[in-house]
Amino acid sequence: MTVDTTTDAVARDRLGALTARARDELVRFLPLLIIAVLLVALSLRNPDLLTVDSLLTMADSAAPLLVLAAGATVVILCGGIDLSIGALASFASVLLALWTPALSGWAAVPVIAVTAVAGVLQGWVHVAARVPSFIVTLGGLSLWTGLALALSGAKTVPITDLSAFAWAFTRVRGLPSAILVALALVAVISAVMRLTPFGRWVCSIGHAESAARLAGLPVDRVKIAAFGISGAAAGLAGLLLVARTFSGAPTLGDSLLLPAVAAVVVGGTAITGGHGGLGKTVMGAFVVVLLRVGLSLIGVDAGVEPILYGALIVIAVSVTIDRSKVAVMK
Repeated sequence: MTVDTTTDAVARDRLGALTARARDELVRFLPLLIIAVLLVALSLRNPDLLTVDSLLTMADSAAPLLVLAAGATVVILCGGIDLSIGALASFASVLLALWTPALSGWAAVPVIAVTAVAGVLQGWVHVAARVPSFIVTLGGLSLWTGLALALSGAKTVPITDLSAFAWAFTRVRGLPSAILVALALVAVISAVMRLTPFGRWVCSIGHAESAARLAGLPVDRVKIAAFGISGAAAGLAGLLLVARTFSGAPTLGDSLLLPAVAAVVVGGTAITGGHGGLGKTVMGAFVVVLLRVGLSLIGVDAGVEPILYGALIVIAVSVTIDRSKVAVMK
């Protein structure tokens, strides 16, 4: 009887290991598979979709989303969440429109600095007051939206100096400058994550925060820095949005929150933290953009998009979540 019980336990362990390995492989290749399927399906609907110009146009439209998602990835890898990124991007667009007459293109520097400080402030409240990041950034979402509304008078603020940010919405040797800026940001954050202890600390905290504290890692400072990076990325996303519309608005970036979170989790980054990376987020962002293009091609109403993103997030989280870290679902 004891032997049978032991054999059953070993079999269950092996089955569990195989299941975990299969899940990891699925998470690893699923974004590429989805991109391939979407490209084939959309090209059948519209053969011109796979032309170089069409693909570059899609990449260009993905730039603000990719920038937002890149910053959010660092926070999620830490095991947190930043729900304020869309509101911060809108807030940045309003500041940019208000400060451009005096500072011209240089207004981008203080605006990104302000949003980085806003992110740091949210991170500090999270670690100092021991308030869940979900609550802190949900409050931040309302705060930055309110400030944007107050500063703009609840209206769009136009930019008359069209040359100030033309560099963010032009072509460099045929390539959209916006996607080059977005990929440059991804490259910089990836380099920091790979070549400095910061990346290892972020993943260690996301994987097991208690163990990271016992190991002497600067957990609080790393979390605050992660929120600062997310805030700075939101500011840059606001700049890219302004470069498209040549105006700032208190709701300009609000619609990008759900797609940005969807890009992170669809790319394979675990919402529980510790697993994932910026490369996965790049693929997730293009999945989201392809889905958006596909919906417009088949004539689906834009109001359906939030429904799709919500379903995507639930499905992606169910696949990528590390259930060993969640003893009780609440």
